[in-house]
Amino acid sequence: MPQALAPLPFAPTRVLFFTGKGGVGKTSLACALAIRLADEGRRVLLVSTDPASNLDEVLGTHLADEPRAVAGVAHLEALNIDPESAARAYRERIIGPYRHLLPASAVARMEESLSGACTVEIAAFDQFTQWLTAPGTADAYDHVVFDTAPTGHTLRLLTLPAAWDTFITSNTTGTSCLGPLSGLQAQHATYRASLDALRDPHQTTMVLVSRPDAGALSEADRTRGELEALGVRNQRLVVNAVFRASEPSDVVAAALEARGRLALSQMPAPLATLPRLDVPMLDFAPIGSEALRRVFGPREATPSPRGWSAAGAADGVPALATLIDAIATAPGGVVLTMGKGGVGKTTMAAAIALELARRGLDVHLSTTDPAAHLDATLAGDASTLTVSRIDPAAETRAYAAEVLGGAAALDPGARAVLEEDLRSPCTEEIAVFRAFARTVAQGAHRTVVLDTAPTGHTLLLLDAAEAYHREVARTRSDVPDEVRALLPRLRDPRYTRVLIVTLPEATPVHEAAALQDDLRRAGIEPFAWVVNQSFAAESLRDPVLCARAIREAPYLEQVRDRLASAVARVPWMPTAPVGRERLLQLASAGPASVD
Repeated sequence: MPQALAPLPFAPTRVLFFTGKGGVGKTSLACALAIRLADEGRRVLLVSTDPASNLDEVLGTHLADEPRAVAGVAHLEALNIDPESAARAYRERIIGPYRHLLPASAVARMEESLSGACTVEIAAFDQFTQWLTAPGTADAYDHVVFDTAPTGHTLRLLTLPAAWDTFITSNTTGTSCLGPLSGLQAQHATYRASLDALRDPHQTTMVLVSRPDAGALSEADRTRGELEALGVRNQRLVVNAVFRASEPSDVVAAALEARGRLALSQMPAPLATLPRLDVPMLDFAPIGSEALRRVFGPREATPSPRGWSAAGAADGVPALATLIDAIATAPGGVVLTMGKGGVGKTTMAAAIALELARRGLDVHLSTTDPAAHLDATLAGDASTLTVSRIDPAAETRAYAAEVLGGAAALDPGARAVLEEDLRSPCTEEIAVFRAFARTVAQGAHRTVVLDTAPTGHTLLLLDAAEAYHREVARTRSDVPDEVRALLPRLRDPRYTRVLIVTLPEATPVHEAAALQDDLRRAGIEPFAWVVNQSFAAESLRDPVLCARAIREAPYLEQVRDRLASAVARVPWMPTAPVGRERLLQLASAGPASVD
């Protein structure tokens, strides 16, 4: 532990949330602040609500869904809220009392009604409220720090108190897509208290984490506005990985600093009004308690390695154009870009789609990511390229209208019940899933490039393929052909090519490997990996960038030699890959160059 502790970056409330676009560093900063508070002697609980949590790896401690002491840090405990485990416990709590009272067929129907994605979400929220508002938590801990999931999931989590409160209050049938409403009604007061806690500025601080990047700052501002609309107004901005060049002769370093300064100078005006903390780009990996202590503590300057080059680290890893060549030889079907939030899935999808269209292929580019900004990324078009976004609100409205349009023969009472059921939050899951399946089906006639949501959301979406027909049967009896054909199409390597996108860093590579394992369990074999934003093979002189490039080598080798059947490396681009020309440049890019 340091002899003298540096001042805290800001005055902490009892509850702190770290939220923001995937990949901006929420977990590292949440861990660093939790350790900083614990080193002051405060009792701290660190909680991850991310379905793709990597808290164990960052803290160097094997965690569970109950608090465990963190190795090397007195007064700090941590836990992961595992959505699937929470769902199993939730189902048993609801169904258990009926097992010996009802026929087996009735119990089976209850289990089936609780098998959808909404059950997983409400069960995770159940545990979330326990650590947010339970009296025992307030007695045991001075601070509770939440490392939240990527932005789209976080906002859904935070809006659940209001959404489910409204649904419980207005529902008159006694049932929902979650089964008997008694399971929700028992938690009514807890859900209300959790929303009150989130809105209390003396109790809760919302830390919006971003990077000095236009897309991340835009996402932080969207989060700011939506949280403010919920009444969550005690917010502050932390900009992570702010880079300042220390070697004037390093043109890559100069370009990186200039790009960051420009993004910060052009951040949305409402976001700029928040109290702000800049955290410098690190020349070390923030993994383990000692490294995490250095994030908000003293750091020694890294000596400059004169004339160093990392060219050898990228040997045998071709450019993205090599994978595009392979895709272009068998046009049609679907190309899925998948991976942890913030690794560049949207950019990769846009670059691949544009290049395929430039070669004359009929291409459709779409996203299911609620946090994606394809229109901003793709500032241009091609004659053979079309672009769309699966908008959850629009899809839900269209689905509800379709169901009600087919229910004209119902009597007024039955129609009222149907309308009430369609107001359930599960309706959105069904509607978005139908749109996903519909988009995948277009691959029968053209090449579809689909930018998917961050890993946890994507896997829930794919898992829903097996359970979809059970959910849709609540409101209608037919299952569309494209839904029936979805899993066979995803499992057919001639139809679907999955590109796993990652960064050359420990956590993104490990999470990408876990994603690959999950896909293989679902019968889906990845086509290739894409390692994005790589500094290896560049001519560098800045010590921070040199240290970063050195750290890339083992991860590039791990992907190339052990994890991927095929791999491509995409270098860091001095100019943001926005617009047609920059995206086409990225699709064939070699080492970085500065205009």
